[in-house]
Amino acid sequence: MGSKSLGVVNFSSEPLSVEIREVERPTAGDDDVILQVEAVSVCGSDLHQWHGTNSWPVNYPVVLGHEFGGQIVELGKNVADKGFWKVGDRAVSETAAVVDMSTPMSRIGKYNLDPDRKGFGYGVNGGMTRYAKVPSRCLHRIPDTVSFEHAALTEPCAVAFSAVIAPGNIKPGDRIVVLGPGPIGTLCAAMARLAGAEVAVVGLERDKVRLEAAKSYGCEVIIGDATEWAQYVDGLGAEGVVDAAGISATLKAAMGLVRPDGWISKVGWGPQPLDFSLDPLVQKNVTLQGSFSHNWPMWERVLRMLGTGQLDVAPVLGGVWPIKEWEQAFEKMSSGAILKSVIKPE
Repeated sequence: MGSKSLGVVNFSSEPLSVEIREVERPTAGDDDVILQVEAVSVCGSDLHQWHGTNSWPVNYPVVLGHEFGGQIVELGKNVADKGFWKVGDRAVSETAAVVDMSTPMSRIGKYNLDPDRKGFGYGVNGGMTRYAKVPSRCLHRIPDTVSFEHAALTEPCAVAFSAVIAPGNIKPGDRIVVLGPGPIGTLCAAMARLAGAEVAVVGLERDKVRLEAAKSYGCEVIIGDATEWAQYVDGLGAEGVVDAAGISATLKAAMGLVRPDGWISKVGWGPQPLDFSLDPLVQKNVTLQGSFSHNWPMWERVLRMLGTGQLDVAPVLGGVWPIKEWEQAFEKMSSGAILKSVIKPE
């Protein structure tokens, strides 16, 4: 089409190497659609690339944003022939922009674990611009009852679903501790509450504002040590602990909080080396489960929950900004003043 629009572009690995640039409208391949992006949520990974602290390779320059949705404005030939999608449909996109569907993990539906997977916003251009090229296999319909702004938060909800619900460990009445009151930690807490658990979200003194969202989901909020809460029932600890912070100290804390034969779900990233023994995992027969990304059925389930109102993301949405004010949206999240920012391209 040849038209250009504004995009938030990460152009270098140096800190603060993000700026507004004009971005060409992409051309759809046979199996793609062009999505007119109506809302894109800012992720912690976007902030890492802004600060130059990311630990993953980036294909510079790249348009940021992997949590986005909008309206289809163009169909590739094969997509049009199949007739499942049409121009004007409202859709959100998964994050796995490039996967090899012939690999062993992809063939069993776990393409999120394809070793050569590349995502929007670092491997290919993402959704912080008006038009995004999206493989049709990534698309999910947005329920009529869900706004674009709320639909843009489907991806972090799917991360939380993958970490907390998909393993099938939670039983009603369980005590679950979530370490880290960021967006993912808060949504993990919300998921655990929906599964019938008692949940405590643990943060630091500086997290008081962000912890308010956890209260809205019916969670206990704890500043500092959660040992007393975890051991309240019988002195043994919590059935499960979600490490959504990713630093070595929280994994060590999780091993102390979890009961024998319990589980720890580690969803937070952190490059720091461990400076402590993992022997308590063995001694207590604890399962340590890593959790990365998500797949098709998780997205469908989350969208149903959003559509019925069972899952409400309003408590984590801190504000909506036009794309020209992207820096304010980033700064608000980076400072901890809010949990999630949403940007509106134009």
